[in-house]
Amino acid sequence: MRKTLSPVLVLLLVATVGLTGCATKSWVNEQISTYGQVTNTKIHEIQDSLEANQQGISDLAAQQAKLEADVAKLSETANDALKRAEEAGVLAQGKFLYEETLAVNDVTFAFNHANLSDGAKAALDAFAAKVRGISKDAYVEIQGHTDNIGSEVYNLKLGQQRADAVLQYLNMELGVPLFRMNTISYGEYKPIADNSTKDGRAQNRRVTLVVME
Repeated sequence: MRKTLSPVLVLLLVATVGLTGCATKSWVNEQISTYGQVTNTKIHEIQDSLEANQQGISDLAAQQAKLEADVAKLSETANDALKRAEEAGVLAQGKFLYEETLAVNDVTFAFNHANLSDGAKAALDAFAAKVRGISKDAYVEIQGHTDNIGSEVYNLKLGQQRADAVLQYLNMELGVPLFRMNTISYGEYKPIADNSTKDGRAQNRRVTLVVME
């Protein structure tokens, strides 16, 4: 005898299948939505990372441009000092840091003298403190200069005496190691002012300190 499903059971089965289908569709939609959110988050993270990298590249390019500009601004004697130091192999990193000139008001040298004034000594005290704060590997070239009064030979000797006076003070009074310094005289050959005036000659009686590392 053939059995048939009752109408009530058929309705229950249909309802069950329908509910299961709806539940499955809802779960799939939730998964898609979650995946989309995760994907968007990852995309944003990647975009942020790329932007950070691009900024880093831009910063490096800016630093390189600044370094090149700084090198281009180096005075002729600073460039010479850097070359001499590199050739002598006394630099740790082979780079220029800055230069400072003792040639203003009471810091300048008196005519025909290599003695350090109180102003010059105070300036050297500040200079030594600054150098120590910048780098333990700092190397200093001390360049002596003169005005154009007198012979070229004499002025070269006087420029050397001025550079030596600064080196002696930095070493004996301030403890800067001798192997961290060198001296050279340019005599009257590198004026920074007009030697035809009293003020110009005073400015040319100077010592320049070139700091490298």
